Amino acid sequence: MEKIGFIGLGIMGKPMALNLIKAGYSVTVLQQSKAAGELAEAGAKTASSSKELAQQSDVVITMLPDSPEVENVVSGPDGVLDGIPSGALFIDMSTIAPATALTIYDRMQQKGVEALDAPVSGGQVGAVSASLSIMVGGTEAAFQRALPIFQSMGKNIVLIGKPGAGQTTKACNQMIVGITIQAVSEAFTLAKQAGVDLEKMREVLLGGFAQSRILDLHGKRMIDRNFAPGFKIKLHKKDMGIALQSGEEFSVPLKATALVAEQMKAALEAGNGELDHSALLLQLEQ
Repeated sequence: MEKIGFIGLGIMGKPMALNLIKAGYSVTVLQQSKAAGELAEAGAKTASSSKELAQQSDVVITMLPDSPEVENVVSGPDGVLDGIPSGALFIDMSTIAPATALTIYDRMQQKGVEALDAPVSGGQVGAVSASLSIMVGGTEAAFQRALPIFQSMGKNIVLIGKPGAGQTTKACNQMIVGITIQAVSEAFTLAKQAGVDLEKMREVLLGGFAQSRILDLHGKRMIDRNFAPGFKIKLHKKDMGIALQSGEEFSVPLKATALVAEQMKAALEAGNGELDHSALLLQLEQ
């Protein structure tokens, strides 16, 4: 089995790396990570830098918050590019700008390294249960090499197309999720103001054409007032920005996306950026 270096042990990355260890992979993580101790107890090795981690790995995976962090880990001092050997595979599972994914792909090609952009959907629950949807951009050969690794972390794994296609698909995913959360928030706020029982309304709507995972899972969160982060508003706001940037690049007006991005911006300004994105409901209530 290939040796894997995993960078980014946050809400999503830590359970993903743990699932790789459970699947029998040799995993190396950065020793300065807050979760490094927990991963080491589970069997992971540690490295002092991204360069050292890459030198010890056949496959390097990053799962980081945004484009600048991925750029820094890859191309910064003692970065992945300084250590990754020719013939290795680089997989970025973060959600970043498609343009950044293409830049990284080109840099890896110059080092004789294949690269995949493979963002995920499914939230913390999907990361823990190894049931993530993984949308992949890159070559067929690189995808087939990575497939057993992906199968240790996800269920619905699709090669979308050329490099960058995975990140474009993730931007579209985040548009749909964000707009749907806004729709459920508006519906619940209206119903509550009208004195309608939200539990009963959710129950009947889940049996009709309005049914969705957002109505099911996040609707329940809204009713229970459970806004502990599965996916933070501040990160979703970043993703909506990526979508709007792509819309400008391809001259596609994304009006609903822009509206929800403004709601998320207001949530950040209200101090709710660390809450789950279902907490968009609070903006309407205020």
